[in-house]
Amino acid sequence: MEIVKTKTEGLTVADRLAIAVATAVGAGFAPKAPGTAGSLVGVLLYLSIEGLGAGAYYPHAIILLLVVGIWASSRVEHLYGHDSQHIVIDEVVGQMITFAPAVGRFHLSALYIAIGFGLFRLFDILKPFPVRRLEGLRGGIGVVADDVGAGLYAMLVLALIRYGFSK
Repeated sequence: MEIVKTKTEGLTVADRLAIAVATAVGAGFAPKAPGTAGSLVGVLLYLSIEGLGAGAYYPHAIILLLVVGIWASSRVEHLYGHDSQHIVIDEVVGQMITFAPAVGRFHLSALYIAIGFGLFRLFDILKPFPVRRLEGLRGGIGVVADDVGAGLYAMLVLALIRYGFSK
């Protein structure tokens, strides 16, 4: 996908805010694997919220990032193109969804966090049915929806793995 080069002059405050959100405060500008960098931001948010004992607010954080991410992705598409590699807020949200069942209920070990990270990246890349169809939706919804689907797949498989090893 070709990156649309833009000038930074003339951008509104809302444009700059949208860029900050869509790129997960710059993670989307990582020189290699920006999607992976965005997923790491999702892991860090999970660890931060869990570490602060604020698990009750985790679903609220996901919903807030989902709504703001759709807005930001829609707004910056004209700068970087639809589902540009620079837009990684969708990876942040999808990765956070992967860990949602654990928050406030049980602590995930480093192994399960690594497995959840790997599963999300796998499903984000493979885009199993119907995830691939979701990315065809217009605007920011299409940018974010496929990663929500990949996060749901990863969440389910991680839960099955954890359940299988707890018996």
